[in-house]
Amino acid sequence: MKVYFGFTVAGDRSTLDAARRVVTLLEELGHEVLTRHLVDDDAWERDRLISPQDVYRRDIAWLQQCEVLIAEVSGSSFGLGFETGYLLGATAKKVILFYRRDLEKKISLLITGNTHPNCTLAPYSNVTDVESFITSNLSGEPGAAELQSSSNSGMSANAPPAKVVHGGSE
Repeated sequence: MKVYFGFTVAGDRSTLDAARRVVTLLEELGHEVLTRHLVDDDAWERDRLISPQDVYRRDIAWLQQCEVLIAEVSGSSFGLGFETGYLLGATAKKVILFYRRDLEKKISLLITGNTHPNCTLAPYSNVTDVESFITSNLSGEPGAAELQSSSNSGMSANAPPAKVVHGGSE
């Protein structure tokens, strides 16, 4: 499966180790991570080697190609919000948003309060929680992974809430 992995480039990168583990695990499971460069130490510098317009065109192309957006949003940024909103508003693609439980009060309420039916919120306490979620939900045949929530091309006023996964230590 083609995965757009979202992780802040310019914001708080204190969860970089968890983000790296997500990317590594997805690749070990046979998925193609289109944005794996985001977990490199020089991601900020490398993105500045091309114009902002080229970054936009590249990332939109990847968002259109991907089958799912998986993002670590603990250090959320405008870019992550844009990517999430773009996919949830303009497509029927699934979105999985991981964030550290201990940082929840610092994360935008548009993330933690997301009720879109194609969005799964996955708060975690440690990297093991993230690994367990990915292994349980995305370890099938690449391209065949389906999350439990139903596909819906748009959000209605009475849409069911986003799934919130409360696994691991609480």
